[in-house]
Amino acid sequence: MTFEITIPVLNEAETLERQVRILHDFLLERFPDSSKWRIVIADNGSMDDTPHLAAALGDELPEVCLVRVPEKGVGLALKTSWAQSKADMVGYMDLDLATDLRHFVQAYNAIATEGYDLVYGTRLHRRSKVVGRTLKREITSRIFNLIVRWYLGTRFSDGMCGFKWLKREHVASLRAGGAVSNGWFFSTELLAIAEWKGLRCCELPVKWTDDAANSKVNIPRLAKQYLQAMAVLRKNKPSKR
Repeated sequence: MTFEITIPVLNEAETLERQVRILHDFLLERFPDSSKWRIVIADNGSMDDTPHLAAALGDELPEVCLVRVPEKGVGLALKTSWAQSKADMVGYMDLDLATDLRHFVQAYNAIATEGYDLVYGTRLHRRSKVVGRTLKREITSRIFNLIVRWYLGTRFSDGMCGFKWLKREHVASLRAGGAVSNGWFFSTELLAIAEWKGLRCCELPVKWTDDAANSKVNIPRLAKQYLQAMAVLRKNKPSKR
């Protein structure tokens, strides 16, 4: 099974090369046939040297490529990257590699050999291990996910963990079903629509290390955006028969 890992980036010149090389080395060790995989750096509007560094990495490493997205938005970056993909499996992780890389092998196997359509990492499972997360961020995350489950009637535990994988054949139907946000909420839309469509979804407890010092998240602004996006998404929920 071929796969592509998309890394959405915005003004990440300071850490881009180091982190991409860590991921590249990991994949090359575990998937030696590098014709089967690719790392896509999806730059969504960086104003620093991020796109130039990404292009240089692509010139040096055949398995790495840059996709330019002129506007900001994680969802837009993912949709743009996946739209040009021909891989069997697509997904994404954050540049900080907060989710332990060993979980990628588990996610790959869940789709490639165990018959799942989508895999998502969760930081809220009892078997998950979260390192370095502040109490404020922990409480915010749990409240958000409780609201999602109550308001949308979903079952998944963690809509916002930046570690999700799916068969590419489902991308078009998920977007048509309502996974349309250009922002962070796209991550939650994917899970909700997949659940409503009856796809086989695998919940993967993960070890996750918080990188709060470099976080660009504005929690109050993001919360407002999420609540608005949830109201729109609920309109796409199929009626019970």
